[in-house]
Amino acid sequence: MDDPNELAVFGGGCFWCVEALIQQLDGVLTVESGYSGGKGFNPTYREVASGLTGHAEMVRVKFNPRSISYEQLLKLFFSIHDGSSIDPEGGNYTQYRSIILYYNEGQKEVAEAVKAKMEAAQGKVLHTEIAPFKAFYKAEEKHQNYFQKNPEAPYCTQVIVPKLEKLKARLKGV
Repeated sequence: MDDPNELAVFGGGCFWCVEALIQQLDGVLTVESGYSGGKGFNPTYREVASGLTGHAEMVRVKFNPRSISYEQLLKLFFSIHDGSSIDPEGGNYTQYRSIILYYNEGQKEVAEAVKAKMEAAQGKVLHTEIAPFKAFYKAEEKHQNYFQKNPEAPYCTQVIVPKLEKLKARLKGV
């Protein structure tokens, strides 16, 4: 039997934050943190952070398209990070760049259309890369569900919690 669920892969800054926010959405079944978009196989966090692999911190999302569409996921993705920033985390564009990897032409078309709509709405160029999916390398276990495991960590309380509060307020209004 075919799996009716779909996959989406994107990155927009630190995967801990993107993962924690995407996990809040109805229709999202799993979110894994990992690396993609560069060269080399099974890189470590240190290798990716060095910038030498060209990989970005990414999340792979398994979702039920009957509950949440790929387009809805992408709109949220663009709302939780600044795709207009070339250096979103201040110091390492490659690792934290805004990037969408598509699995098929349909996803590519939707990604390009959503990006264009967001650029028009925001009145600025988004530097989000849109490229074909080639591989996804799951990050080390300590990076999986980081916020759930470490809610009191400084990054979580100072960065993720405020973004979660904004997201939850926005989702209530939908």
